[in-house]
Amino acid sequence: MSRHTLLSFALASFIALAFTSDALAHCFVGARFFPATLATDDPCVADEMSLPTVSWSRTGDMPPATEWDISGEISKRITENFGVSVGQNWTQIRQADGTLTTGFQNLETAFQYQVLKDRSHELALLAGLIVDWGHTGSTGSGLATTYSQVTPTLYFGKGFGDLPDSVSWIRPFAVTGQVGYQIPTNSFDFTQSVFIPQQLVYGASLQYSLPYLRTEVIDLQLPDFFNHLIPIVEASFTTPVANNFGNPYTTTGTISPGVIFIGSYFQVGLEAMIPINRASGTGVGVLGQLHLYLDDMFPTTLGQPLFGATSTASRKLTF
Repeated sequence: MSRHTLLSFALASFIALAFTSDALAHCFVGARFFPATLATDDPCVADEMSLPTVSWSRTGDMPPATEWDISGEISKRITENFGVSVGQNWTQIRQADGTLTTGFQNLETAFQYQVLKDRSHELALLAGLIVDWGHTGSTGSGLATTYSQVTPTLYFGKGFGDLPDSVSWIRPFAVTGQVGYQIPTNSFDFTQSVFIPQQLVYGASLQYSLPYLRTEVIDLQLPDFFNHLIPIVEASFTTPVANNFGNPYTTTGTISPGVIFIGSYFQVGLEAMIPINRASGTGVGVLGQLHLYLDDMFPTTLGQPLFGATSTASRKLTF
């Protein structure tokens, strides 16, 4: 669920009413496991931590600057179906003339509710509210803002495991995605002297699960390493849609092909970041992440919901 942050987070405690559901580790929907994606977010609440997420890219400036982003984020279930995540981004930008800008971006929180898990159709729906809190980052460096941004977001995931056996080779495929509407609390940034548009923030992933291929379709007797891999292509975009005050409505974003290695307690992902236009960046960047499954690492403590925890054993990854 989302981006480029060095660990500087606080864990929020929040009480909410939610319907109970079967206890499952991370993002299981029936036989389908949706991994934590790097550029977008998966469609499930979970107890997990991304530490670190690291990216390198070149900006679309003339001449381009180089940018490093280092990230940390923690997600915690409050009930079986309601979760909170907290994260913050640290950024370093080096201009072509050697000028260096470093600092934290604003603190980001996400409140998410599991709307649906349809096991037979491998379908998951998640509703969320993302809040970037103004004045919580390095506003003096220009990397953070003095205003907040609120983004209602819908997440989805759909596996193709319900297709007939005649097209069994397609069944390991799955898609995930998210669509959000970002609303700033101010319409004008006085520190940068620019108008602040409302924006559509959206993305998707296409993934092919080799673990699913082995356990649910056919065991090709591949070396064990390959049975842990999920090749993936992600796309992430932002489009101004309202209150842009005469500025161009230019869509920016990246296409990110890569692969995720799934372990029993963690996953490691590596993707290339390909900008879709000059406004999105220059050349190909790199994005990597270490993601920890807290519900498997600490199944009776940190990996349990704060309220409504059950004694049912969580679904675990097997290889």
